[in-house]
Parts: sequence; C-alpha cells; structure tokens
Amino acid sequence: MSGSENQVLAIVVGGGPAPGINGVISAATIEARNHGWGVVGCLDGFQWLAQGDDQHFRPLEISDVSRIDQRGGSILRTARANPTKDPQQMANVVRVLEGKGVTHLITIGGDDTAYTSSRVEEFAEGRLKTAHVPKTIDNDLPLPESVPTFGYETARSVGVEIVQNLNEDARTTGRWYFVVAMGRTAGHLALGIGKAAAATLTLIPEEFGSESAEISVTQVADILESSILKRLASGKNYGVAILAEGLASQMREDDLSKFGKLEHDEHGHIRLGEIELGGVFKDAVSKRLKARGRKMTIVTKNLGYELRCADPIPFDAAYTRDLGYAAVKFLREGGSGALISVVGGALTPIPFKQILDPETHRTSVRRVNVHSESYEVSRRYMIRLDASDIAVPEKLGRLASAAGTSTEEFRKQFGYLVEPAATGG
Repeated sequence: MSGSENQVLAIVVGGGPAPGINGVISAATIEARNHGWGVVGCLDGFQWLAQGDDQHFRPLEISDVSRIDQRGGSILRTARANPTKDPQQMANVVRVLEGKGVTHLITIGGDDTAYTSSRVEEFAEGRLKTAHVPKTIDNDLPLPESVPTFGYETARSVGVEIVQNLNEDARTTGRWYFVVAMGRTAGHLALGIGKAAAATLTLIPEEFGSESAEISVTQVADILESSILKRLASGKNYGVAILAEGLASQMREDDLSKFGKLEHDEHGHIRLGEIELGGVFKDAVSKRLKARGRKMTIVTKNLGYELRCADPIPFDAAYTRDLGYAAVKFLREGGSGALISVVGGALTPIPFKQILDPETHRTSVRRVNVHSESYEVSRRYMIRLDASDIAVPEKLGRLASAAGTSTEEFRKQFGYLVEPAATGG
C-alpha cells in the first residue's frame, strides 16, 4: 500500500481477559511497524474513547512488544465499556481516533466488541478500516468448525490441572467437589476440562436442548444426586462434578434471584460470576442426602478468573501470532469490517454482516454439538444414571439401597432422567 507513512493502526482490547491477548498485540504491532505504519494502543478498551478522552493512548514500537506474546494479561488492559448504546459516545470514539490520525483499527474481544467494531466502521463512514480478532475462553464464537477461539486451549489446560488435583483430593478425603466453570451460554470450557481431566460428570446447557429451553434447579439437582448415589452404590464416596455456568443463563431469573441479587453488565448480560451456582446445588443436594441418612461433604469452587490471565501455552502463543499478522495483512490489502480467522494456516476473514444478528447486534453462539461422537465419548465416561440402571433389577436394587428407599420410589424420582425426552441429547 502506498503512503504507508500516513497509516496509523489503533489496537483496542474489550471484554474479559483471555490468554494470548499480548500475542495478538505483539504480532500486529510488529507487522504494522515493519510496513511503516504508526501503531497506538488504546488503554482500557473503549472506556476513555467513549468519553471523548484522548489522553489514554500508548504508542507502540517493536521494542515495546518484544516477547510479550509469552505473557498472560493485556499490556493495554481491558474493559467492558459499551459505546454502542449512545450515539454521542460512538461519535466520541470516531472523533478521538481520527484526531489521533488513526486510519485502521484492530479490536480484540468477544461478540460485544465485534459489534462495537462494526459500529465504528459504520459511524466513520468507511474512513476507519476495521478488523476484529475473536477472543474468549468460552470458545463460543461462530468460527469455522473445529477452529477454537484463542485463549480457550490455555484456559482448558490450566483448568484440567486444577481439576486433576481436585480429583485426587476428593478420593483422598472422601468428598465431592461441585466446580462451576465459566461459559456464559455454551459448555465448551466445562466439557473440555471435564473430559480431559476425567471428572466424574459434567453438566452443560446444551444437553437440555436449545438456548430457549428452560433448565430447572430440580432437574440439575436430580442429576447430581443420582450420580452421587450411583457412586455410593459402587463403593465410592467421592467425585468431581463440573457445572457450566451457562446453566444459569437458561434458568428463570425469578428462580435465580432467590439465591442472591442479580447484577447485569454494560451489555445487559447477567453477571453469572456473581451467582453462587455451586452453592445453590450444594445446599439442595446436601439436604437431600441428609434426609436419606447419608453424610456427604460437598465443596464448591468457581473456575474461571484464575484461567483468564494465564501465560499462553505454545498452541495459543503460536495461534495469536498468526491472528495478529493476519489482521494487519487483511487491513493492508484493503479489507475492512470482518472477523479474522485462520483456517488451515490461511487467512479466512468472515464479514461482520454474516455473523451479526441485525436485531440483537450479537454474533450467533457456537454451542456444543451434543449429537457428535466427541460428545458421545464424553458421556460414555461420565458416572451418570442411564437406562440400564432403571431397567436392570440388580442395578436398580443397588441404587435404591444406596438411596435408602424402595426400587419403586427410586424409579419414580429419577426414572425420567433416562427417558429420551429428559434432555436434548
């Protein structure tokens, strides 16, 4: 591109942290500077830009980003500010960026940041060229099949190590752990951790049907209790259950509000991290077991914040270098208004118009395919009630004995869990 000395790239990080952010910043900065572009980092996401504040910028040179790709966190920090709700704030964003001479913008974030990026291009009427690099440990953005969002593999790796330790602690001390894993609407992270760490069972929202399917506290408690009873029937008084926090997103708000005040973020989402989901099911299941004369120690743990700023594993360190390079290449070649994806080593931009819902202004959510063989493998190695437990008298008898009840009562309470209509699986 001619006139490279007049090109200035701005980089903005929005949403929650994910391992590998610094890798994108580093690769994009190096590639842009190697072509003579100026590079500036916008501190704290869109927070200051939305206010019309032009003092929170950081000029970036290659020396500033050398080796940061090996570090977690974000040298530009991040924030969840949402300027799209106020036309004046959007005008401020464009005015401040253009005032700094910015000609190109790379945003790094999830679906909300992707929408903000598309609105910046619209408000600037094409004067600012934009590219969005998808980031989330939830792995729920609509990328091509089998292509992960960056940060997911590192988060899963760190989560697996933690759960493996909990597995051994549970066995050693004779207790259960209810671990709630981040994932606003999809169960990729919970299932990825649970499967690789050989957790006793993992519950994700997708197994209950579509996003509109309502999940009840009672049904989840029944699944957990029956799994505990099945373990007891086999002589084991311990286990680890992974619960995707996205289960709460399909529960009624009036039900959830019984367990604490609900808070919403700047984009209107319930702050699932503020809900003590593990505590809800610990209390429910503990009361049930106590009524059966079964003393069981259940410990809850939230798993998410300690994963988001971990140093990236080699996969994400290499992957984010590809993404940062590809984003600048896309912009240098005149591209704009797309989510950056790398498939099979090739730059594969996805236009915003293909992924943003015109009504909700959000990307479609990539959910776990519960009809895949990969999910089938996950289920086969979980300790959960299955049809044979109800159909085979000997198995049913052992379960009823562990529950301290009759076979008929056991079947009456838990039989529906193994019927075809019980879940979406």
